[in-house]
Amino acid sequence: MPRDAEAAVSGMDFGELWPSSVPPRRGRKPVHSREAITAAAVALADAEGLEAVTMRKVAAQVGAGVMSLYSYAPDKETLLHLMVDRVSGELPTTTALTGDWRADLKAIAHLQRDHMLRHPWLPAALSTRRVPGPNTLAFLERALAALRPSGLDGAAKMEIFAQLTAFVAGHVAHEVAQAAAAQSPERAAAEARYLAAVAADGRHPELAEALSAPGRALAPEATFTRFLNRLIGGLDAD
Repeated sequence: MPRDAEAAVSGMDFGELWPSSVPPRRGRKPVHSREAITAAAVALADAEGLEAVTMRKVAAQVGAGVMSLYSYAPDKETLLHLMVDRVSGELPTTTALTGDWRADLKAIAHLQRDHMLRHPWLPAALSTRRVPGPNTLAFLERALAALRPSGLDGAAKMEIFAQLTAFVAGHVAHEVAQAAAAQSPERAAAEARYLAAVAADGRHPELAEALSAPGRALAPEATFTRFLNRLIGGLDAD
């Protein structure tokens, strides 16, 4: 987390951050709610990207003054914590586990990929440290339960889940970028010509050999599954 962002939240009681933990206020019912503000921020990020989420734009979405939002989320960093946990509530946490921890991890990774493709801003939001809210914790609990048959200790299970999530986030970010690049066939053709010229210059024999090999299936789902199988297959349960 950037130092200024970390300072902004370092004094916060995170137990009071999540909507379910906020005690009801006395007196007049508030015009807005933290849940509604978070939902508006998520909708804005889904439609326009994470950069579009500003306190001013979110205030406009809910019909509030900018200053009134600060009593619900004192800064954008806090709002991101709330957004990440809100969408984490979409992830299923009650489906039956098979007892095959590698198969269950693969299923979890596919759930994460689908989830991040629905919310393409998530990989960037997860790139800095996020405090897990109740929905995030429920999914983490599910992943740790899936890893129980592995015999790994708690620290290793946490590391594996972090590694898996980082892999999915990185792959989805690349997938989204590739989909955007595919909208420009001229650029793709220019890149192909460049790589062909580099491979033919005699100075990159390994690259030339790799590029001459038969291609693999390029469908996004197939590519993700192939990479995921390599990752999960390399995990050691010692």
